[in-house]
Parts: sequence; structure tokens; C-alpha cells
Amino acid sequence: MLTLDGALGRYPLPRLEARMLLMHAMPGLTHAHIVGHGEEVLPPEAEVRFAGLAGRRLAGEPMAYLIGVREFFGRDFRVTPDVLIPRPDTEILVEAALERAKAGGRVVDLGTGSGAIAVTLALEGDNLDVWAVDVSAAALSVARGNAATLEARVHFVEGSWYDGLPADACFDIIVSNPPYIAHDDHHLQEGDVAREPRLALTDGADGLRCLAEIAQGARARLAPDGWLLVEHGFDQGEGCRALFVAAGLRDVVTLKDLAGHDRVTLGRSG
Repeated sequence: MLTLDGALGRYPLPRLEARMLLMHAMPGLTHAHIVGHGEEVLPPEAEVRFAGLAGRRLAGEPMAYLIGVREFFGRDFRVTPDVLIPRPDTEILVEAALERAKAGGRVVDLGTGSGAIAVTLALEGDNLDVWAVDVSAAALSVARGNAATLEARVHFVEGSWYDGLPADACFDIIVSNPPYIAHDDHHLQEGDVAREPRLALTDGADGLRCLAEIAQGARARLAPDGWLLVEHGFDQGEGCRALFVAAGLRDVVTLKDLAGHDRVTLGRSG
């Protein structure tokens, strides 16, 4: 018979990850219970579930996909292999958008994925009219589910960037965390990124193609003094600023992430 402590020691996983997988395999189990009752016998069905989860983790599957959730802005969002895993650096994009959003303003999130950005803006903003676009029907299904679970009012549209939006719709804020990794970047083969949807990671080119498309189409979709904000790679700040200026945006600036790297570029319509 396998005990809780025995289960944690059976696989070469970091202790915290093993505990999280064990709790997922045995709903209702807590960190405190594991610490205080390590000698407790693990039910056979939970042992089987835990073994499966541990094996998948050792094979490289991301924890967020195994557990099915990832925290973003203090809320749990459901994630699946159809969407990117939300990351702390993206909260910088959301915070910058909230600082510039007008009460009752209209906002659109291009390439919404899990819906983490759009849902957070809807819940944190001052009565914002939030829209979200994604080319993936599977991703939109996840995003809609998150919006429903968290009781956020978001209009979802299937399409590529501005496609699918009402022809005359203009926005006070356009935000996006688009595919920005170059097709030959080694990071695509490493860590969690290797298991995330390739369509959401790379444009299949130099990493600037999607950023350029979004910037070029922004002025036609921005209300007067409206803002475009995008997340990008740590080495793309200069290139992204050039795209914004070429698209006719003003007050262009790049914000740093928690590590001090270029991460979010923004500019507004003239």
C-alpha cells in the first residue's frame, strides 16, 4: 500500500509539483493534510491517477495543462493545450491598458487565447465594453468558458486580428499578445513552450509579422486618442516602436518586464 509520503517520493519531481499533482489526483486533499498525515494510505484509484499525471509531467507536459488551471491577476483560468499558458509578464500589458482605459470605453483583445486578458479587463475595468478575437475556435471555447465561470461580460468573435469585428467598430483600447517568436528561435523547443500551440507562439517568420499587421490596421480601428498596446519579445522593443511610428501612432513607448527587459510597446492614434 502506498502512503501519501510514499507517493511523493516515488517520482523524481520537485516536491511542490508532486504535491500539486497528488492533490489533483485526489480532490479535497490539501497541502496541510499531506504534511500532517503523510502516513495515510493513498486510495488505489488516486494512486493510478497520480501515476499517470506524474508520468506525463516527467515526459515534459506543462503543469498548467495537467492541472487544467493557471492563475492570472489573482484569478484561476482554465487552460488546455489549445491555448497559451498565461504568464506574469502579461499582467504588465493588462495594467497598462487599465491605466489608459476610459470609463465605459470599448476595448478589444486580439488573439485572446484563454481569454485571460479580455476577462481581466472586463472584471477590473470601469464598465468597459470588452471584445475578444481569436482565429481558433478551440481557443474561443476555452475563453468563453472562462468568461462564464468568472462572470465577465465579453463579446467573442472568431477571426484573424481585425477580421470578424463589425466594419464600423472603433475602440479606445486595442491590446494583443500575438505570436512573436521567430520561427527558428530555440525557445520553441524548450520547456513548456515546446508543448504550447505553435500557432499562438510564432508567426512562422521573423517574429514581427503579426506585430506589423496589428500595428498597420490599428489606426483604422482606434477612436481619437485611442491606444494600441502589444506584448512582444525581450529584443523586439526597438523594432516594435518602429512599426508603431510607421503606422502613424504617437507617444510611442516601451515598458519593461519584471526582469528589466522590453516587453510591452504602446502608442496612440493622432
